[in-house]
Amino acid sequence: MKKGIFTVVSNREIAKNTYEMVLSGDTSAITAPGQFVNIELQGFYLRRPISVCDVERSSLTIIYKVVGKGTEYMSRLSAGAELDLLSGLGNGYSLGESGERPLLIGGGAGVPPMYELCKVLLKEGKKPVVIMGFNTEDEIFYRERFEALGAETVVATADGSVGVKGFVTDGMDTVGEYSYVYVCGPEPMLKAVYDKSVTSGQFSFEERMGCGFGACMGCTCKTKYGSKRICKDGPVLFKEEIIW
Repeated sequence: MKKGIFTVVSNREIAKNTYEMVLSGDTSAITAPGQFVNIELQGFYLRRPISVCDVERSSLTIIYKVVGKGTEYMSRLSAGAELDLLSGLGNGYSLGESGERPLLIGGGAGVPPMYELCKVLLKEGKKPVVIMGFNTEDEIFYRERFEALGAETVVATADGSVGVKGFVTDGMDTVGEYSYVYVCGPEPMLKAVYDKSVTSGQFSFEERMGCGFGACMGCTCKTKYGSKRICKDGPVLFKEEIIW
């Protein structure tokens, strides 16, 4: 974990109520796809945890949905604004188990961490398949970005307006055999993928957090191997340890 000041480079709406923010600063603490940052916002008591979408040596990209006063405040920030970040939080995804053709499954706000993961897997010579789930066409983002990486990409929309009609689990029916699953999204989606998947995998959980680095114990959950803090021991849990 590292505390630092980051500068907003750009902040733009990329889908309905969904924003992409690029920040410049020291990203050296971010060492694995699936980690997150915790952002201090002026006038708000608790920091906002946001997953990392993309990271370079001196910049990182986050994608967030406006769901409350904190994220609404973030959406109004302009280039040049400074933010206090805790970076390199969480355990992130482990890559050694991926196999040759892993599924990367993201639902809504769970899509962004799949982008960095996809980049890393492609660099390792793997052939990831990305399944993205949204409710409607106007919520879709980053489809072209994943396709530009060269990844096979499947979009599922609940209303059938784009791609597969239904959920990410319906998208899973279209991709054939796969070697592993990496998943991020709301808990009902995680449970559905857990039940449907035929391989092992890693599941990133969304949870309300206080400190974001394991001190307050506010995001503790039970696993088959004892209690774990989603912010520090997670947010990524292995399929075999999850208790529903």
